[in-house]
Amino acid sequence: MKELKKAANPIGVKGPVLTIVMDGVGLAPEGEGNAVKRAYTPTLDSLMAKYPTVKLKAHGTAVGLPSDDDMGNSEVGHNALGSGQVFAQGAKLVSNSIESGKLFDSDAWKAEVGNVIKNNSTLHFLGLFSDGNVHSHIDHLKALIVRAKADGVHRVRIHILLDGRDVGETSALDYVEPFEAFIAGLRDNDFDIKIASGGGRMKITMDRYEANWAMVELGWKTHVLGEGRQFASAADAIKTYREETHAIDQDLPPFVIAEDGKPAGTVEDGDSVIFYNFRGDRSIEISKAFEAGADFDRFDRVRVPNVAYAGMLEYDGDLHIPSRYLVSPPEITNTMGEYLADTKVAQYAISETQKYGHVTYFWNGNRSGKFSEELETYVEVPSDVVPFEQRPWMKCAEITDKLIEAMKSGKYPCMRVNFPNGDMVGHTGCLEATICSMEALDLQLARLLKVVDELQGVALITADHGNADEMYEVDKKTGEAKKSKDGSFKAKTSHTLNPVPFIIYDNFYTDKYTVKPDCGTFGLSDVAATAVNFLGFEAPDMWDESIITLK
Repeated sequence: MKELKKAANPIGVKGPVLTIVMDGVGLAPEGEGNAVKRAYTPTLDSLMAKYPTVKLKAHGTAVGLPSDDDMGNSEVGHNALGSGQVFAQGAKLVSNSIESGKLFDSDAWKAEVGNVIKNNSTLHFLGLFSDGNVHSHIDHLKALIVRAKADGVHRVRIHILLDGRDVGETSALDYVEPFEAFIAGLRDNDFDIKIASGGGRMKITMDRYEANWAMVELGWKTHVLGEGRQFASAADAIKTYREETHAIDQDLPPFVIAEDGKPAGTVEDGDSVIFYNFRGDRSIEISKAFEAGADFDRFDRVRVPNVAYAGMLEYDGDLHIPSRYLVSPPEITNTMGEYLADTKVAQYAISETQKYGHVTYFWNGNRSGKFSEELETYVEVPSDVVPFEQRPWMKCAEITDKLIEAMKSGKYPCMRVNFPNGDMVGHTGCLEATICSMEALDLQLARLLKVVDELQGVALITADHGNADEMYEVDKKTGEAKKSKDGSFKAKTSHTLNPVPFIIYDNFYTDKYTVKPDCGTFGLSDVAATAVNFLGFEAPDMWDESIITLK
């Protein structure tokens, strides 16, 4: 049992302690591309003017990533928020495993390579093709390819998912062209290597939370069956689609590389397939499609090749998806959810489909299910399957409706909610839609805080990383938004390196604690200890410090 110790002088909050995650809402100077500042947000403005507010680090080493040049993301952000600790995360784990050689000594790697050598078959690499370091890194792919050749693999095919979300929105050729030169340098009479297929990450393969299985089906047809529009090269496909559709990279249609009218790299019986993304949320569904048996019913796979499949990491530790993986994920222990369940504190978590897993699975340390069926309630509001810029308000009103009902029930001392608007709409690169998304969110904050006061509760308002705060690429030297040759601003669709707010909304108990000075050292992992202090408990020793000091 992991019970929390009662505080010597508990604050005595009568109502719920509600943690509100405004996904993708960072703190940045005012500017042309700052949708947070440009939106009409009287509630958020009032909060930051009248209530204690500190800046939290939400990227880089503060959330377990390799360096402070690495942008934060929702996965690691919610890991830190929910665990109160910082664990080495996907990118760093994989990099360390490659550098040490541990990955290549693993049974999984040996099984993937051994299968190909035994069958004289093809090793396929499938994943996000960039150095964004949120879901994958192209350097990891290169290292795997180099080692595969050294280990005696003779044929490799790469299936690339174009990014334009965690990197520049039209940067695909900046990765494809150098990569083609890289594999050309490896290619010889004994090593046949080619890009075989691809498409935008928001068009094929990388769905999450089962929001749109049609994306996965389209990816399956493209990568596995070799069905789709054919091109001589990935660069030709990208250039052609840009001219025809004017879409950014993440939205480019799928393509198949062909030779003499035949796909260059379908997946066949006896092949090995490695999905080289390290982040789990957008890796689970394609893994299920490869590993599920005859009872798989999400779409007609037409043909299911008998392959050796592996992921870079284990994407779901409870469901063991995939069954084989190259690098063991971080073991995230002693989370807030587990401690509260063992202390018999009822919890409520809610979001819409796009971020539901973040306030449940990631919040609980990459753990599916609940710590206590009796004490925990999880609510998922189904997301609309439409481009987010078309409905930038998303489901924030419906989430708020259900959350208010749960608050008024009096059943849950500890509650958490994620509003995806700033992140999901921010990723579209559409400034106007993102401004609208922030204004919709602000309306819901006003509704929630009214009920917090009615119940004499406390709200802790924060974010997991930045996004909506920089919708245009910014020149870091001048602080000005960058412009394209035609004079238009260059849209930015990726997360930012900016800090995020942490606001303590409390109109009843301020005499029971003090807020520590903001010296620039606080991070997302400090929120858990703060929350349990408001709930009347001391934080466990292994957690990072609270932002308040009890009197």
